[in-house]
Amino acid sequence: MPRAMAQPVGVSPRQQRVLERLVRRRKTPQQLVTRARIILAAAAGESNRALAGRLGITRDIAQAWRARWRGADAALLAAETAATDAGDTSGAIGSDDDRALEAVVRGALADAPRSGAPPTFTPEQLCQIIALACESPPDSDRPTSHWTPREIADEVVKRGIVEHISARTIGRFLVSGGGRAQAPPEPVLADAPPR
Repeated sequence: MPRAMAQPVGVSPRQQRVLERLVRRRKTPQQLVTRARIILAAAAGESNRALAGRLGITRDIAQAWRARWRGADAALLAAETAATDAGDTSGAIGSDDDRALEAVVRGALADAPRSGAPPTFTPEQLCQIIALACESPPDSDRPTSHWTPREIADEVVKRGIVEHISARTIGRFLVSGGGRAQAPPEPVLADAPPR
């Protein structure tokens, strides 16, 4: 059975210049460098198998980035057309138009958003929970001298900060470093005097 040929990837001279600059730049993240190399090699006609072997990636990764580049073709073309319409036909390296094109290229080679559960509690709720833990329990009509996670959970629900929360979740909010409480190196509160 004959093998399917890799889909060709189109790269204009200006896009190639931007990709090569990303590969050469020292501060470009290596993930982006690898993706730019995949596109440059694919544009030169290199097969997914050869590309994968040379770059130390899988053929699936090479194939996926080829497809992503082809999917961004319209945005890349629009960025180049906008640069040409703006009057830059010089193609000077580092021009503002190349920077605009580089932003589109970086976007095409960026990670796609990943799925995942949304956060259960808002940052405001977390701040309110921590503020509650800093209060004195007797001020909240609690017959104890120190807060326990169960007491805090009950008080948070009583005050209407959240509808429901477990004592274990409260414990995770208040303890860091795998179960060991750690003092911050600097005061946490803005108005706190330095140590």
